[in-house]
Amino acid sequence: MDIRFAATRSADSDTNVYAVMTNGLGLLPGAVADMAGAAGLARFAGECVTIVESYASIDGQARRVLLLGVGGANDADMEMAGAALTAKLLTSGAKQASVSFEAAGPVTANGISRFALGAELRSWRIDKYRTKLSEKQKPTLEIIELVSGADCGAEWARLSAVAQGVRFARELVAEPANIIYPESFVERCRALEELGVKLTILDESEMAALGMGALLGVAQGSVRKPRILAMEWNGTDNADATPLVLVGKGVTFDSGGISIKPAAGMEDMKWDMGGAGAVAGTMRALAARKAKARVVGICGLVENMPDGNAQRPGDVVTSMSGQTIEVINTDAEGRLVLCDVITWAQQTYKPETLIDLATLTGAMIVALGNEHAGLFSNDDTLADALLSAGKAAGDPLWRFPLGDAYDKQIDSPIADMKNTGGRFAGSITAAQFIKRFVNEGVKWAHLDIAGMVWADKPGGTWDKGATGYGVRLLDRFVADRFES
Repeated sequence: MDIRFAATRSADSDTNVYAVMTNGLGLLPGAVADMAGAAGLARFAGECVTIVESYASIDGQARRVLLLGVGGANDADMEMAGAALTAKLLTSGAKQASVSFEAAGPVTANGISRFALGAELRSWRIDKYRTKLSEKQKPTLEIIELVSGADCGAEWARLSAVAQGVRFARELVAEPANIIYPESFVERCRALEELGVKLTILDESEMAALGMGALLGVAQGSVRKPRILAMEWNGTDNADATPLVLVGKGVTFDSGGISIKPAAGMEDMKWDMGGAGAVAGTMRALAARKAKARVVGICGLVENMPDGNAQRPGDVVTSMSGQTIEVINTDAEGRLVLCDVITWAQQTYKPETLIDLATLTGAMIVALGNEHAGLFSNDDTLADALLSAGKAAGDPLWRFPLGDAYDKQIDSPIADMKNTGGRFAGSITAAQFIKRFVNEGVKWAHLDIAGMVWADKPGGTWDKGATGYGVRLLDRFVADRFES
């Protein structure tokens, strides 16, 4: 879909849209002022994302006319309104919608750009495998034209880059596991090289030489070979700048291994690489907008399958750090991947700050549903910065505790630790496990995004399916803390 900015409404539009702030019906231009009364009958008062639809002859042509509520017309409301417009028109038969803001009160370039972002994000869907869509099911909306006197060029350049990153993350998460697996995930990310991102790839033999027994233990049951993918963007003038390191769990399909999951719903486990998808999407966004920061995104990519060579409950593996792990449950595999990737990341890039993202625990969904991701951290300042970035970007977080009492739950009688602490406080004990692999002095945060990367129903800026959660959060965090 093409987003355009204009000073006057195009005569080519087949849909005229008037953005209306709360109680702003009196601000409608004369051409549609008579709609105010009809809108009142529909109890429309400009509340955010509410819509009144009508049809009129304008300049001798029949046109669809929409009144679109933008609430308080703040940035967040404008974004949600833009998304609501796309949701309304995407398959409606409309081809070009022209939006004016006379009844929205004073609007800014930021606000209109956020409207554009919402409209763009809500337009994404994956239809590539659907061969029998009816004509009425196919998208028709091609252009959204935003009419104002605001200069949105610079702000939209930044936000459209973020939208690219979100779309890339959604694409990776939405693809089925026979299409996206460790090797093909890497190949999809090679496109980032055109944006100036440097890729480093480790194969199975290189990981074995490094002693990554935890990650390789997860991978050994699959014919799909594991990979570690490091993506480096340096938008600074200092080649030696200390990088921010992002680590993503990339289990491209999670059967549970020998501790196999129930059949019902297992198809959803293609999105167990949502952390890796978010990291890859973030790297695309940062590179596309030429972020003035050095950031390294690392994905630990495996498939967890139950063949005759799969690891067993009770096996003991040795991680790259030298710490040993008793595998109690092969379905608690994500932390086994992360611990080796985190060790390698610290040894290779010497970060001061490291953030990992993972669809790690079902317990997180039990705790927070699909409204927040869980945040765990060893540093209050880092945690507060992430909470703030998440709120501003629309990717909300909720902080959980860490502590010695929880840590004791993962002590093993025969190894340094076990990979699960049991049913209670499952998300916390998973975070405690990862914390054991974070070097002293490294500021670390763990984001458990299990409830956020996939949606069973449409949301504010997404349709059913992949949400792209985490890209906007991390992009905003980088902008606030590493570029300002």
